[in-house]
Amino acid sequence: MRKHWQLYLFVLVPVLYFILFKYYPMINSVLAFKDYNVTKGIWGSDWVGMKHFRLFFENPIFWTLVKNTLIISVYQLVVGFPIPILLALSLNEIRNGRFKRFIQLVTFAPYFISTVVIVSMIMLFLAPRLGFVNVALGHLGLEGVNFLGEPGMFRSIHVWSDIWQNAGYSTVIYLAALAGVDPMLYEAAKVDGASRLQKIIHIDLPGILPTATIILILNVGSIMALGFEKIYLLQNPLNLETSEIISTYVYKAGLLNANYSFATAVGLFNSVINLLLLVFVNTLAKRLSNNSLW
Repeated sequence: MRKHWQLYLFVLVPVLYFILFKYYPMINSVLAFKDYNVTKGIWGSDWVGMKHFRLFFENPIFWTLVKNTLIISVYQLVVGFPIPILLALSLNEIRNGRFKRFIQLVTFAPYFISTVVIVSMIMLFLAPRLGFVNVALGHLGLEGVNFLGEPGMFRSIHVWSDIWQNAGYSTVIYLAALAGVDPMLYEAAKVDGASRLQKIIHIDLPGILPTATIILILNVGSIMALGFEKIYLLQNPLNLETSEIISTYVYKAGLLNANYSFATAVGLFNSVINLLLLVFVNTLAKRLSNNSLW
């Protein structure tokens, strides 16, 4: 340490950041096992054990929340995971540099739009009377549809709009992985008479497999931590049966009602499930492909 003190000093700042803002707040998870009292504070509040967990598990809405969270998350994972890979493979085959940069710009630009603006656009486009989708349906002689008022349509609206917003960003990651593939492999394949499809199957896909595996592990590890903002902003009383998920329920039942202990218990339950999924998928990926986070 004395010899390389400059390097340890350089690492000290990010280590302190993680300790202060990531690990230290974990101590307050004890709030999930207490009845929080503002005057007594976290450590002075009465210990109640698993009371808040039992209240959540025995709640009639518990299975609905878990079902909605899992369906939207799995739907988003199954549809959203392969699309950036396909887009990256397609862009990698484009030889016209100007057209390739244009497509990258068009697909990547939505990533920089804020969630509130995205939701506003969705509401304007799908408005029952003035939205251009319903106006187009009217010109075709079809009846207008209240898209955001139909519970069965909520999941698709959320998932596909999320893919439109984030697919370009994920594509850049895969393009970076493809850029690291040895060009000599393509030359050898060309000499052997391989077609474009064969190059994709035998060179491109193995080249991005480690990156895809890591992204898949991270996505599965956060499958219960579905984004709160977008779903909450798209919610209305008509689609609540399919749009109410664990995070929105925590906000309404726990934070708006100042029931912080209950909210912490539900959040801790979510985190434990995500941790178990992360460890399981990481172990499975390591055995099957020898690629993993650790």
